[in-house]
Amino acid sequence: MELLVLTLLLAGVPAVRGWQEPDSSHGCARGSCYPATGNLLVGRAPRLSATSTCGLDGPQEYCIVSHLQDSEKCFTCDSRDPSLPESHRIENVIYLSGPHGQRTWWQSENGVEHVSIRLDLEGEFHFTHLIMKFKTFRPAAMLVERSADFGRSWKVYRYFAYNCSKLFPGVPSQPSGLVDEVLCDQRYSEIEPSSHGEVIFKVLDPSIPVADPYSPDIQDLLRVTNLRVNLTKLHTLGDNLLDTRREVLHKYYYAVDELVLRGSCFCHGHAAHCAPAPGAPTSSVPGMVHGRCVCEHHTQGLNCERCEDFYHDLPWRPAEGSSTNACRRCDCNEHSRRCHFDMAVFLATGNASGAVCDGCQHNTMGRRCHLCKPFYYRHPRSDIRAPTACAPCDCDPAGSLDGGACDGHTDVALGMIAGQCRCKENVAGARCDRCRHGAFGLSHDDPQGCQPCRCDPRGTVTGSSPCDPVSGDCYCKRFVAGRSCSQCVPEFWGLSYDVGGCRPCACDFGGAYNNRCSMEDGACPCRPHLMGRQCDQVQPGFFCAPLDYYTYEAEQATGHSHGHPQLPGAIRAEVPQDCLEYDTGESGGRKGRPQHQRSPPRAPQPRSPSRRGRQQPPKPDVEEVVRDGAGRMVTWTGSGFARVRDGAGLTFRVDNVPYPMDYELLLRYEPESAEDWEAVVGVSSRALPTSPRCGNLLPSEQMYRESLPHGQRYVLLSRPFCFEPSTPYEVTMRLQRAGVTQRHPSAFILIDSLVLLPRYSSLEMFIAGDPSSVERRETFERYRCTQPFHTAGPSPVAEPCSSLLHSLSAILHDGALPCLCDPQGSLSAECQPQGGQCRCKPNVVGRRCHRCSPGTFGFGPGGCRACQCSSEGSVSTVCDSATGQCSCRQGAHGPRCDRCQPGYWGFPACRPCQCNGHAEDCDPRTGSCLRCRDHTDGERCQRCADGHFGNPALGSGQHCRPCPCPEGPGSPRHFAASCYQDSRSRQVVCHCSPGYTGPRCDECAPGYYGDPLQPGGRCLPCQCHDNIDMTDPEACDRRTGRCLRCLYNTAGPHCAECQPGYYGDATRHSCRRCSCNTLGTDASTCGPQQCQCDGRSGQCHCLPHVEGQSCDRCSPNFWNLGSGQGCQPCACHPQHALTPACNQFTGQCSCRPGFGGRTCADCQEDHWGDPRQQCRVCDCDPRGVASAQCHRGSGHCDCRPGISGVRCDQCARGFAGAFPACQPCHPCFGDWDRVVQDLAARTRALAQRASLLQHTGAAGAFEGTFRRLEESLATVRDVVATRNATAATAAHLTHATEGLRRQIEEATERLTRLEGKLTATQDANFNASHMLSAVDRSARALNHSLQDLEQRLHTLKTSNFLGAYDSIRQSHGESWEAERRADAATRAVPSPVSASAATRRRTEQLLANRRDDFNRQNAASRRALMDLAERARALSLHPLNEKVCGVAGDVPCAESPCGGAGCRDEDGGRRCGGLSCGGAVSTADSALDRARHAQEELRRAAGDVAQLSHKVAEAKGKADEARLRAQAALDRANQTRARVESSNKELRELISHIKAFLSQEGADPESIEVVASRVLELSLPATPAQIHRLAEEIKARVRSLASVDAILEQTAGDVRQTGQLLQDAQRARSRAEGVRGTAEAVRQALEEARRAQGMAEQALQRAAGDIQHSERALGMMQAQTVSAEQQLAGAMGRIGLLDGQTDALKVKRANNSLAATRAQEAAGAARDRASEAKQVLEGPLRDRYRTAQELVQHRAQGAQQAGSRAQQLRDEAAGLLRDTQGKLQRLRALEEAYERNERVLDAKAAQLGGLEARMREVLATINQQVQIYNTCQ
Repeated sequence: MELLVLTLLLAGVPAVRGWQEPDSSHGCARGSCYPATGNLLVGRAPRLSATSTCGLDGPQEYCIVSHLQDSEKCFTCDSRDPSLPESHRIENVIYLSGPHGQRTWWQSENGVEHVSIRLDLEGEFHFTHLIMKFKTFRPAAMLVERSADFGRSWKVYRYFAYNCSKLFPGVPSQPSGLVDEVLCDQRYSEIEPSSHGEVIFKVLDPSIPVADPYSPDIQDLLRVTNLRVNLTKLHTLGDNLLDTRREVLHKYYYAVDELVLRGSCFCHGHAAHCAPAPGAPTSSVPGMVHGRCVCEHHTQGLNCERCEDFYHDLPWRPAEGSSTNACRRCDCNEHSRRCHFDMAVFLATGNASGAVCDGCQHNTMGRRCHLCKPFYYRHPRSDIRAPTACAPCDCDPAGSLDGGACDGHTDVALGMIAGQCRCKENVAGARCDRCRHGAFGLSHDDPQGCQPCRCDPRGTVTGSSPCDPVSGDCYCKRFVAGRSCSQCVPEFWGLSYDVGGCRPCACDFGGAYNNRCSMEDGACPCRPHLMGRQCDQVQPGFFCAPLDYYTYEAEQATGHSHGHPQLPGAIRAEVPQDCLEYDTGESGGRKGRPQHQRSPPRAPQPRSPSRRGRQQPPKPDVEEVVRDGAGRMVTWTGSGFARVRDGAGLTFRVDNVPYPMDYELLLRYEPESAEDWEAVVGVSSRALPTSPRCGNLLPSEQMYRESLPHGQRYVLLSRPFCFEPSTPYEVTMRLQRAGVTQRHPSAFILIDSLVLLPRYSSLEMFIAGDPSSVERRETFERYRCTQPFHTAGPSPVAEPCSSLLHSLSAILHDGALPCLCDPQGSLSAECQPQGGQCRCKPNVVGRRCHRCSPGTFGFGPGGCRACQCSSEGSVSTVCDSATGQCSCRQGAHGPRCDRCQPGYWGFPACRPCQCNGHAEDCDPRTGSCLRCRDHTDGERCQRCADGHFGNPALGSGQHCRPCPCPEGPGSPRHFAASCYQDSRSRQVVCHCSPGYTGPRCDECAPGYYGDPLQPGGRCLPCQCHDNIDMTDPEACDRRTGRCLRCLYNTAGPHCAECQPGYYGDATRHSCRRCSCNTLGTDASTCGPQQCQCDGRSGQCHCLPHVEGQSCDRCSPNFWNLGSGQGCQPCACHPQHALTPACNQFTGQCSCRPGFGGRTCADCQEDHWGDPRQQCRVCDCDPRGVASAQCHRGSGHCDCRPGISGVRCDQCARGFAGAFPACQPCHPCFGDWDRVVQDLAARTRALAQRASLLQHTGAAGAFEGTFRRLEESLATVRDVVATRNATAATAAHLTHATEGLRRQIEEATERLTRLEGKLTATQDANFNASHMLSAVDRSARALNHSLQDLEQRLHTLKTSNFLGAYDSIRQSHGESWEAERRADAATRAVPSPVSASAATRRRTEQLLANRRDDFNRQNAASRRALMDLAERARALSLHPLNEKVCGVAGDVPCAESPCGGAGCRDEDGGRRCGGLSCGGAVSTADSALDRARHAQEELRRAAGDVAQLSHKVAEAKGKADEARLRAQAALDRANQTRARVESSNKELRELISHIKAFLSQEGADPESIEVVASRVLELSLPATPAQIHRLAEEIKARVRSLASVDAILEQTAGDVRQTGQLLQDAQRARSRAEGVRGTAEAVRQALEEARRAQGMAEQALQRAAGDIQHSERALGMMQAQTVSAEQQLAGAMGRIGLLDGQTDALKVKRANNSLAATRAQEAAGAARDRASEAKQVLEGPLRDRYRTAQELVQHRAQGAQQAGSRAQQLRDEAAGLLRDTQGKLQRLRALEEAYERNERVLDAKAAQLGGLEARMREVLATINQQVQIYNTCQ
C-alpha cells in the first residue's frame, strides 16, 4: 500500500483525502511505515526470460538501418557466451553497460515478430510503471500483461500500436475515466525515431483521480506475481514486400537498451524494510527490492497480511497514517497459548474483542477459557486463572441429564447453581439417584431415567397407587387385564371408565360362533350372512327362518287310496250300500253316516235326490282343493288343501332337514263334518341314522296314532322324531274317522300341511346349564314362542321370542338363508329379515313370490292376472294357473267359460245361429253370422256380397251371381262396387267404382285416364295435383293423363307449376301473382302487363343495389329508386353525417349539427362558406330574396327579379321605386341601357390600357395627355354611375366620349409598342368567353336533364305516384334552382362571369406587385438552406453511431453487421444494433428481452401458483364439505342410536325394578295388579313399529349423504302408483266384461266401459304425470350426477360411462312416454268406437264393443309394460347409485391423498421457512462483513 501512495505522489496524483504522510523519524511505533521502491529487475536476472534472442545457437548477422551512411552496416550477434561483447541476452536490459564498460542491450532474432519478455517474481509485489528504451525501431504493436496467480491466468494492462483499429480491433483508444480500463495507446508505436525510442506505461493514470487507494480494485490492479511484454509486430521499410530474400530481414528485429519495472514489496503499512523472501539468494544485490516484509505491530507474513500467533483479539487491518492498527494479544485466563479471530464474536461484542481461545486446559472451555467443561463446575473458592478453577460434578449418571453433567456456573436469572445436578424427567434427588412418584425402573439407557407407570386410567382402580415401583405392574379393575390394565378380559370389550372397566360382549348365541368379541369395537364373530356388533342382524338379501320354515304342503304330497300297501294301519271295510248317503242336516249339505240318537222325533229334512248324486262322476280319493284368500281370513298355507277320503292317505317326502336333532311333527287340517278323525302316521327312511343325536331309535319303530278332533285345526304328534340332513325320509299317514270300524266313501277331511318344528329342548342354547341358557329357556317357555307357529294363519310373535328364534335359526342353518326372491314375481331382491317373506307383485304369493295366488294365472314380470271365470258358465272361480282355463259348465265354452259353443250364441241362454244355410258360426253375443259362403253377406247371410246380385234367402231357390261390370268380381276387369237387377227390365245395373263410368263401367270418368278395355288396363286419376275440375271431361287427356285445363294459376303437364308471372306451390293451390316494382326491377324481365319472378319464392329480379322480394326498396346506404337504373350510393360524409344511411327518396343524409347539404358536406341551411374552415350566416334581406339559402360558396343572396345588391335590399338596374316595391323602367330604358353598357365596356378597356401604360414606366412622356384622359374618364364614369340617366346626361356623355375618342386616336400610334403587352388581356377575354360557353353547355345539359326528369315523372305517375312524390318534388326544386342559376349566370348584371374577370385582374396585379419581393425572399431562403446543408455535412455521427449501434459510422450499411444511422433492413425498417454488437441499442434490447422474459416467467409462475392454489383450495373445500356432510350424518345416526340405547336402558331398568318388586316376599296381589296395569299402560318405545321407524329414520339419514336414494324411492313410489292404477284399470275392465244381456244391458255395459275408460284415461294421465315426474327426478339426478362429475373431473376419467347410462335412461323413459301416448291414442279410438256403438243398437254393436274391450286390454298391457320398464329404470338407477358410491369412495381416497399432499406441502413450507431464516442469517452476515470492510479506511 505504501508503494501505491508513493506512486501516486511521484506521478503527481493529488493525495487521497484524509491521507497523511508518515513521519520516518519514529519508524513504525507511532503509525504506518512503508519500505522503499525500486527496479524489480535488479537481482532477478535468472527470473527474466525472452522467447527469442539472437546468437543463442551460433553467430547471427544483423544490420542497422541508422548506419547506412557508414561503411560498416552489418554486425554479428553471438549470445552463447554472456561475457562476450557480441552477446545480447535478455539480462542486458537490467544494466546500461557491461562489466567492461561497454554498452549492452538485448536483441531478438531477425525477422521474428512475436516475441515475449517475461519476469517471474518470487512473491506478490506491487507494480507501478514500466519504461522501455529500444535501440532500433519501436515495435509497431505490443502489449503488456500481468498475472497475480503465478502465471496461471493473465490480464492485459495496455495495448500499443501505430494503428489500434487495425491491429487491435475492438480495443478503445480513448480513455473513459475508469482506472482499470484497458486501452490501446498509439503514442509509442510510430516508426520514428529509428533508435532510442521509449515506451512508458503507468498503472495508475495521473489524470484519473483515485477515490480509495485501498479498494480491492486498486489493489488487484497493482498486485502482480508475473509480468509479460508481448512484441507482436515489427516496423519495416516495405522492401520485405518486394524482395523475398532472407537477407532483407537482417535489419528488422527487436533491440532493447533498457527495461525498468518499477515497484516494491507490499507490507500494508506494517513494515519499513523488506528482506529476501524464502528461497531467494541470501547474497544481497545493491538496489534489489526484496519480497519479504520485516513486520511490526504484531503482524506476520510475506506481506504482513495477518496477525502474529496469540494476537487475534482484533481483526487484522492495514496501518493508516498515525493509526498503527496493531494486533492485540488474546486473553485466555492463563489456560491456553493458542487462539484465533472470529468475526461473529467480534460483532457480537460490539467490535470490542474477537479472540477465541483454542485448546483450553485445566477442564476449561469457552472463548476466553472462562467456562468449565461439561461434567465440571466453577468452584466458588478458586480464582479463574487457577488450575483448580473447575471441579468435577457429583451426579448419578443413570438419573441425570447428559450422563451426569451439572450446572457449570451460578446464574440466578437462569436458575443455575454451580455443581447442581440436572435430573431426568422421571428422576428426583440431589444426585438424581431415585425415581419420581409414578415412575419405576431407574436406568441409564432410559432417556427419562425412569419409566412412567403406563397404566390405562380407564382400566385402573381409582384411588390406588399408580403402579408397583419395582415391576411397574398396574392394579386393574374387575373385567380388565394386562400389565398396564389396557385390555379387557375374554368375552368383554370397550375399555372405559365404568366400574367394571369393560362391557360384556353379549354376542348372540346362535348368530355368533362364540362369545369372544373384538376388544376395540365389540364386534362378534358372526356366522355367514349375519351382521351387527352382536351378530343379531341379517345382511340384505338374507333372512332368519321361522320355526315352521320346514312346512310340507299336503296338496304337493303323494296321495294313496285306502288299499295302498304303503299306508300304515289296518284297512277298514266299506260301509253297506244303503248307508252310503245321508244328510247330516248341517249347512252346506254335508253328508255323513246316520246317527242314532234318543232325541225327540222331528220333521225330516229334505234330501237331495240320490239319482242326481250317482250321475256325478266319482271323486278321487285324494284331490287338491284350491282356496282363494281374497276377502276372507286365511287359515291354510300354500294353494289350499288336500281333500282325503276316509281311509285314504298321504306320503310326505322330507329331504331338506338342515340340522340333526329332534323335530316335533305338526299336522294341520280342517274337518268337513262334526266328526273326529284319526291319523296313523309312520316315518321311514332308506338309510340308517349316522348322527349320535339320532341313533336311539330305528325308523321302523316310529309309528304314531293321533286323534284329529273336529274342533281343532292342528295336532302335535305325541313324540318327536330325529331327522338328519342329507337323508331322505317319508312320512306316510292314513286318515280315517275315529270311533268306527268301517270307512265311508263320502266322508272327507281337508289336510293342509305337515310341519317339522325343531325341538328347542334338545339344543345347547337352552340346555347348556349356564345361567344364560336357563334364562333363554325360561323366556322361550314363558312367552310360548312355539305357539304362533302351530296355526297356519299369521300370528304375531312376542318381541323376546324374535331374538331367540333368530339365534335358533342361525344355529340350524349356520347363518342366514338367502331370500332367493323370484325376480319376476317379487318387487325387490330383499325379503323380510324374520321369516324371509319377499315383497310380491299383485296376485303373486309364496315366500319367494314364485307362484300365482288362487284365482289368478299367467305368472310373469307383471305378476299374475285374475282368472275372471264367469260365474254363470264356470264351476269355480279358480282357473289353471298356467293357461288360465276355467272349469266350464255344460254348454259353456272359452277360457273363462263366458260364451256359447260354436254354432250357438246368446250366452248364457245359448241359441242356434240363423244363417240361411250359408254359415255355421255366428257372433256369440249378437248372433251375426261369421264367414258367410256363396258370395253372401249380412248378419244372417241374407244378401249378396258386393260384386254379386240375387236373393240368397233360404227357400227362395236363388243364389248370388257375379256382376257383369264388365266382368265378374274375380276378374281383373271388374270395375264396379256393386250391382243390382232391375225388377222391371231385368237388366243388371252396375254401381261403378270411382274413376269408371258407362253402363258396364268400361269407360274412364272425367278426371281419370286409361284404357279399361285393354287387358290389364284400368283408370287412374289424372296427376294434376287437384288443380283441375274433376267434372270437366276436357280437364285432362283420357288416354295419356296430360293435364289440359289447369286451374288456380297453375301450368305444366301435371299442373305442378305456377304460371309465368306467378309464384308459390302449385301442389297446394298457393300460386300468387308476382308483385314486382317496375322502378326497381330489371326491365328485361318485365312485359307490358307484369314482371317475371322466381317461381318458388316470388323474388323479383332487382336492379343493382335494390332489394326486397318485390324490388321495392333500396339497399342500405343507397337511394333514388325512381331513377329506373338502380339505387345510387348515399355518399354521406363520413365525419359530418350521423349514419351512412340516407332518405331513400330524397337522398338526404342525417347531418350532425352545423352541417347540411344532401351529403352533409356543406354548411347547414341558411349558411355559406367552407365547412372545413368556417360557416357564416346568410345575411340577406328576406323581402328581396327568392330563397333564404344564399350561395354556399360565396354567400351571394338569391334575389328576386328586379332586386339587386349584396343583401338583395335595393332595386336592380332597370327598375325604379322604393325598395321593396321596385317597378320596371320605361321600355326606352333598354335602348339607352345597351348604348351605355357598350360605352362602359369600351371605357373599361381604355382604362385598362391606361393603367397598363402607367405600369410600364412611360407615364412621364404623356403626363398631360393622361391627365386629360383621366378627367374625361372621370366624367364618363360619373355619368355611367348615375342610376336614373336623362337625355341631357346621355348627350353630355356622347359629347365627352367623342372628345375622349379623339384624344385616344391621337395617342394610338404612340401606344403601338404596348400592343404586345395587352395580349394577356385578350387571352383573359378568351377565357371568359370559354367560361360563358361552358355555362351555356351546362344550361343545355340542364335542359336535357329536365326532359329526362319529365320522362321519369311520367313513369312515376304511371307506376307508383305516392312512392315517388318526394323524389319528384325534390327534382323539381333542383331543376328550378339550376335554371335560375343558369339564367343569372348569363343575364344578370353584374354576372358571375364579369365578377370572375375582375377577380382575375386583381390577382394578376397582386402577382406583379409582389413578384420582386417573392424573388428576393426566395434567394435569401436558398442561401440559408445552402448554409444549413454545409453545416449538416460538417457534422459527424460516427462516434454517436458507434455508441448507439456498436459500430463506427464510417462503415457502409452493407458491410456493417450492426447497421447504423440511415441503415435499413430488407423490409425497410431501421437497422441498428444486433446480437454481437455492443452499442446502447443492443444493450437496451438485451436488457428489455431479459426483463420481458423475467416478467413472463414471473407471470407464468404466479399463474401456476394461483391455479395450483385455487385447485388445492377447491379440492380441499369439496373434501371438507363431503367430510362435514358425512360427519353430520354420522352424528345424527349416533344421536338416534343413543336415544334408542337410552330407551332400551330405561326399559331394562323398569323390567329389573318390576322383577325386584315381584320377587319380594311381601308383595300382595293388589300391588302386583296395580304394577301390572301400570306396565300395560306404558307406551314402550321398543315395539316393532317404533323400532322400524327408528331404523327407517337412521337409513334416511344415512341416505341423505346423496340424494340419489331419495330420487330412487320417489321413482319406486311412482312405479307402485302406476301398478295400482294398472290394477284399477284391470278391475274396470273386469267390470266391463261382466255386463251382458239385451240392448239395454249393452248400453249399460257401454256406460260402464265408458266410465272404466275414463278411469283408465285418468290412470294413464296419472301414469304419464308419474312418468314426467320420474323424468324430472331423473333430470335432477342427472344434474346432481353432472355436478359430482365436475367435482371429480380432476381425479377421475370415467365420466363418459355415467353420461351414457343417463342417456340410456332418457331413451327408455322416452319409450315409456311413447308407449303411454300410444295407449292414450288407442283409448281415444276406443272412445270413438264406443260412441258409434251407442248410436247403433243392433248389428255391429257387439263387434264394436268387443273391439273396445280388446283395446282397453291392450292399453292395460301397455301400462303393465310401462311399469316393467319403470322397474328396469329403477334397477338401472340402482346401478347408477352403486357407481356413484364407488366414485364417492374414490373421492375419499382423493381426499386422503390430498391430506397427504397437504402435509407434504406443510413440510415443504416449514423447510422453506427454515431456508428463508437461514437466508436472512447469511444476509445479515454479509451485511456485517460489508460493514467490517467499510471500516478498513
